[in-house]
Amino acid sequence: MNKQNPTLADVAKIAGVSQMTASRALNDRPGVSRETRDEVLRIAGDIGYVVNRSAQKLSGGRNGIIGIITPMLDNQFASELILGVGRAARAVSYETLVYTIFDEDRDTHRSLINLLQQFADGVVAILPKESAYFDALAASHVPVVLIDQRGSLTTFPSVSVDNYGGARLAVAHLAELGHRRIAFISGDETIEGVRDRRRAYEDTLERLELPRDPALVTTGDLTQVTGFEAASRLLALEEPPTAIFAANDLSAFGAIAAVREAGLRVPDDISVIGFDDIPMAAQVHPALTTVRQPFQQMARAAVNTLLASLDGTEASAARMTLPAELVVRQSTGQVSNARRKSSSRQGKTARGAQRQA
Repeated sequence: MNKQNPTLADVAKIAGVSQMTASRALNDRPGVSRETRDEVLRIAGDIGYVVNRSAQKLSGGRNGIIGIITPMLDNQFASELILGVGRAARAVSYETLVYTIFDEDRDTHRSLINLLQQFADGVVAILPKESAYFDALAASHVPVVLIDQRGSLTTFPSVSVDNYGGARLAVAHLAELGHRRIAFISGDETIEGVRDRRRAYEDTLERLELPRDPALVTTGDLTQVTGFEAASRLLALEEPPTAIFAANDLSAFGAIAAVREAGLRVPDDISVIGFDDIPMAAQVHPALTTVRQPFQQMARAAVNTLLASLDGTEASAARMTLPAELVVRQSTGQVSNARRKSSSRQGKTARGAQRQA
């Protein structure tokens, strides 16, 4: 045995099993008893054998690895999806490799392509924005499934939530509570989901014959800081809203902080609703009313779609859109009579001023 470069044959010989059995044990494949698997893994560790994933790919086999690429690791939206993909992959004896992307440069693209070609059987991409990375993914010839992205990208299958339908639920909920001046904190509208949520906000106001005041729409970047800034602008209006719909939960957290900073209360003075239902939404005070994205279901659907592609079968749908769910907690409530009358008086004054002008 070459002690410096032990091989699969060395592992199999010492374990007293065939190379196929040793390979199955090392790659956590079925058909091997737990005792044999444990013994093979122990021997591999003792002699320093490491599975050569690149050679495995070149030989036409599978690595048993699903790549996950995302530009963000610092928020619960991405982490919930990554955890969901990991659980779904592990349930079918696959491991996951997370690759974060930041710079839109050719060197990074080449690194990504090389990594995927050498190690990943397929890729789940959490890329809300359209990106030049999609060209790199296409060039890698590795099966790809997108989460939270549809747009014009017909090259790849995708799994997303019904952003439009979910946003309609949010606005309708606020209207049912008696709110008429409903504001919207938008985000980066190069993200398709954000565009869908804004469109649903505007369409629902029109359908319910509620005021569509351009001053009630402001933009952040889907962070708590800019949510605070956007809500502060809304609260400074001569005729402020009685309710705020934020394009995501982080923006909603910022809005709640801005309401408190202004000496007001949620939901007594202003109702706030978000979108995503990340874990923190149930932990803030007051607990956030929001629109739930089914993260675990989205992740499972993405993994199943990817596995179908690897097996050479077609998925049930190239573009899967899962329903959103309204989750009512403590941050929304009936508009108070005082707030309703105040808004009504301010509205009449503003319309009178416009007519005089």
